Amino acid sequence: MKEVITIKDRDFELFIEQEVVEQGIKRIAGKMNADLEGKNPIFVAVLNGAFMFAGELMKEVNIASEITFVRLASYHGTTTTNDVKEVLGLNESIEGRCVVIVEDIVDSGNTMVSLLEQMKAHHPREIKIATLLFKPAALKQKLQLDYVALEIPNDFIVGYGLDYDGYGRNLKDIYKVK
Repeated sequence: MKEVITIKDRDFELFIEQEVVEQGIKRIAGKMNADLEGKNPIFVAVLNGAFMFAGELMKEVNIASEITFVRLASYHGTTTTNDVKEVLGLNESIEGRCVVIVEDIVDSGNTMVSLLEQMKAHHPREIKIATLLFKPAALKQKLQLDYVALEIPNDFIVGYGLDYDGYGRNLKDIYKVK
């Protein structure tokens, strides 16, 4: 029987163990090291959810690069909304740069489309997308994801930076709603 935890009013069962998550991160970091060598990329991590992914990813990226953070919001409880607001903006210049957006999860794609529009206004040379988790069945937008650590079904999940109403981000494993 899989481990079950309770967060607020919901039960979640163990879905992906930390070791599997980190193997996916190491795999895409290796691809980034090869693809982005000599491009001096700036990694733009989307808070709050991508903080654990970004931290682990940057330990594995061994090319010259920078990292910065933006904060967007599109989740309320367990459902995604189309109402994306920029909460904390971009402070570094990305004009003419290779930008790698580091996101915790791509499901509907609405958040990513909004972020891409905002990034393009700053005239980067190119934009790549890296996501820890991708839900192909939930995708409603046309997106090219350059680096996907793990593909998952369309279940609500928590852990490894992802939350349920602010809770569960600190979990080292990923759990799905039961």
